[in-house]
Amino acid sequence: MFLFYHMLAGAFLPFLILSGKWVSAENINFYNVRPPLDPTPFPNSFKCFTCDNAADNYNCNRWAEDRWCPESTQYCLTVHLFTDHGKSTSVTKKCATREECHFVGCHHHRESGHTECVSCCEGMICNVEIPTNHTNAVFAVLHARRTSAGSRRTVNVAVLVLVVMMVLS
Repeated sequence: MFLFYHMLAGAFLPFLILSGKWVSAENINFYNVRPPLDPTPFPNSFKCFTCDNAADNYNCNRWAEDRWCPESTQYCLTVHLFTDHGKSTSVTKKCATREECHFVGCHHHRESGHTECVSCCEGMICNVEIPTNHTNAVFAVLHARRTSAGSRRTVNVAVLVLVVMMVLS
């Protein structure tokens, strides 16, 4: 009897999975990512979504490798290439140095008709979204303040406003 149930499950389980009604990957909430429970490799370590030339943001985040960024980096960089109609053609996300983040903003390539937007951010898995215009293709930096109660990270609004003003001018 056990063999019968085992064969029955083996016959119907692939059908349920392939039908897409039992398990749906389209409903993944990337904003609900919890901080990792494993020990950090070094102080102030962080993770970024990472992918190389993914077709779009969903596929980048869905298949991103979960690993710590190298100690030599401190930001998450996102490069988004898309058509005049806004359709993504390439998404690249990685851990980055400050030098790699100097080229944030959007640039239109006349020869291909594509636009490339680059953004950088600081913080654990901060690169969920992709830049699509000058408003969100920015260098978003957190500023750590030490207090007697411990360390607390706050957004350095002055730096963010300065970057946005430079991009818009």
